[in-house]
Amino acid sequence: MLYRSLLRPLLFRLPPEAAHQLALKSLAIAPNLTANLLGERFKRNPFGKLRRFGLTFSNPVGLAAGFDKDGIALESLAALGFGHIEAGTVTFHPQPGNEHPRLFRLPIDKALINRAGFNNEGAAAFARRVMGHKPACVLGVSIGKSKVTPLEAATDDYLQSFELVYPVADYIAVNVSSPNTPGLRELQAGEQLDFLLHALQKRNKELAIEHSRNADMPVLVKLSPDLDDLELQEIVAVAQRNNVSGLIATNTTTARDGLQTQADTMEAFGAGGLSGSPLRQRSTRVIATLYSMTQGMMPLIGAGGIFTAEDAWEKISAGASLIQIYTGFIYEGPSIARNVNEGLRRIISREGFVSLDEAVGCRAK
Repeated sequence: MLYRSLLRPLLFRLPPEAAHQLALKSLAIAPNLTANLLGERFKRNPFGKLRRFGLTFSNPVGLAAGFDKDGIALESLAALGFGHIEAGTVTFHPQPGNEHPRLFRLPIDKALINRAGFNNEGAAAFARRVMGHKPACVLGVSIGKSKVTPLEAATDDYLQSFELVYPVADYIAVNVSSPNTPGLRELQAGEQLDFLLHALQKRNKELAIEHSRNADMPVLVKLSPDLDDLELQEIVAVAQRNNVSGLIATNTTTARDGLQTQADTMEAFGAGGLSGSPLRQRSTRVIATLYSMTQGMMPLIGAGGIFTAEDAWEKISAGASLIQIYTGFIYEGPSIARNVNEGLRRIISREGFVSLDEAVGCRAK
């Protein structure tokens, strides 16, 4: 309540990206203080340990990629009760991203539009920073294509990032679905995605031997919500053929239908990916479709429009075995992971399920 009544109004007086940087840097200043003040209060675990693609999660609620691109506040973010954090998206080449302004709020729609363009200090800088400072939760690292790299050289670019973040990641997410890097979504097409994933998994096996790992690094693919069923089916086939560990559904959308924000305001904002409440139903439909296509055999991480435990339940019952929050964190504040976890536990009991695993996909059809 303090966040929504006091802190959020103050932050929302700042330009969106300035507010984001202020919040991120504030969290980064004193991770131990954050953990000591909030750790016991926020890190409750009502689900027991959850096993997903060979990893153990303390709870199903994660922080999506995009909030902490360079890994500067991971320890503090973990203290807020997230079961996993997906850092990044990082690219092999450091890059400033697109021109400012590139982040916009739509308060009446509980949404954001961003066209940041993978602004980050590069995969090497990320790995150096995180080494020895991993958060007390599962750490995923999202990798994307550098803007300066032509599409035909994308695989080599991803491979270089993959190698750099490999030592610090618990899983690696391959981002081929951001709408803010020209041509990136073309990599979701079957043949190109197949080539990319085959190369990554080949290198994955080599790195597992070099690093004396007992198993390959879990590799996930993050998908667009703007794909049709035929495109999703093709991606599923490619993912299964390349032993992908899971799919993240979904990234932001380029659609603008159903918004309450005035048309002239939207026109002034311009292009970018839309996240938040308007994405909720679209992403849930993709999750249910993927769950059906994979017969529930491939773990799905549900993202898009999660603000409450009921929103999370919608994703879980559609087939997601983990969820991720981004825009909801901006609007609801630091207690969102705790609130969603505790509310989700009550909903699962209300619906007559003993465990979260038993509830996954119960309404997919």
